[in-house]
Amino acid sequence: MARTRSREVLQLALPIIGGMASQNLLNLADTWMVGGLGPDALAATGIANFVNFIAFAFIMGFASAVQAIAARRAGEGSTSELAVPLNGGLLLSLAIGVPMSAILIALTPQILGALTTDPDVVREGTPYLQWRLVAVAAVGMNFAFRGYWSAVKMTRLYLLTLVEMHALNVLFSYSLIYGHFGLPAMGTAGAGLGTTLATLAGTGIYFFLASRHARPHGFLRRRPTPEQFRSLVRLSIPSCIQQLLFSGGFLMLFWIVGKIGTPQLAVANVLINITLTAVLPAMGFGLAAATLCAQALGRGDPDDAQRWAWDTYRVALWVFAALSIPMLLLPGPILSFFLRDPALVELGRLPLQLVGATVALDGLGLIMMQALLGAGAAKLVMKVAVGLQWLLFLPLAWLLGPVLGHGLVALWLAMGGYRLLQALIFTLAWQERSWAAIRV
Repeated sequence: MARTRSREVLQLALPIIGGMASQNLLNLADTWMVGGLGPDALAATGIANFVNFIAFAFIMGFASAVQAIAARRAGEGSTSELAVPLNGGLLLSLAIGVPMSAILIALTPQILGALTTDPDVVREGTPYLQWRLVAVAAVGMNFAFRGYWSAVKMTRLYLLTLVEMHALNVLFSYSLIYGHFGLPAMGTAGAGLGTTLATLAGTGIYFFLASRHARPHGFLRRRPTPEQFRSLVRLSIPSCIQQLLFSGGFLMLFWIVGKIGTPQLAVANVLINITLTAVLPAMGFGLAAATLCAQALGRGDPDDAQRWAWDTYRVALWVFAALSIPMLLLPGPILSFFLRDPALVELGRLPLQLVGATVALDGLGLIMMQALLGAGAAKLVMKVAVGLQWLLFLPLAWLLGPVLGHGLVALWLAMGGYRLLQALIFTLAWQERSWAAIRV
């Protein structure tokens, strides 16, 4: 029985983790392609990508609502309504994404000008970011599809589509940056256009797959009723706000570290990227837990739902251990891969070990957070995550860093403490089981 449950967790989680890992590889490929244009282009796309991430963060929140509702319907056996929340998520992505895209495209020069005083960086970054922002609605749709595929346990379609989309991105972007295959050499604008074309192609692939696999479940055939639409919005908005403020919190952290010093900012950039990569498995396992818990609730079995979250963590624990050991024992070689200056490597050594020491418990918090989202407790998750980040950690980071003059070790201790407190609160909330009474 335990082996069967572990196998089910892995079948759901591994394609999601693979898809997320492929996104990281794509980011590295983009950096390599743009790097040939010079430092101004590289700096411009780096700043623009962060603005782009914040813009997309809000609309990404639809995925958790689509997943929670579709998985609940699957557990109830309501197969004819499985794709109704997906239809709602696609409509919301269009309704919010299109006007958001238009507004941000118009404001792009002003946004970049507020983030950097270098006119060359603004000049290179503006067309890149504007082309990326064209795809805001498509990104929202793609995440809605991810929520649906996760809910119906067809995550392999998510992985395959992402791999195809990333391959197209490399082809389109490289050709448009440097003018290959008879195309114009557009520089950074070509990088942005290539990524947007690949994103739109991914949306098209998702629609094709859904027309084959989800039509019997109401895909593009049944609109959500007013009650169903209200439920979707009620679950989506807290998740959207949480995603937006979570990404904005990293921008604030960069600003705080920048007040300490440029070397600390360089090291913090590496540490945060390593940390975000290390939590990818936790997010993948968490999305698997969200589906399994929601389906159990749809069957009317909250006891089984509660067990699924813990079973998922037991499977994931071995992965977390494998991630933590190199960070604990080999922080120097890991940092040396990104940092050439031995002084910077030494500056990041202890903070990276702190990340390694907390990976397993942070992973527990992320799995419990996703399980709560799968159960429909989006408001609770938003209050805890946003409250701890913005009302506790960021003020404490400002106090420890720029005010009291401590360095990265103090900030990463504070970050580890805040993440462990978040894990404790989410775990206690899961054990309390008030989520069992939520209707979605």
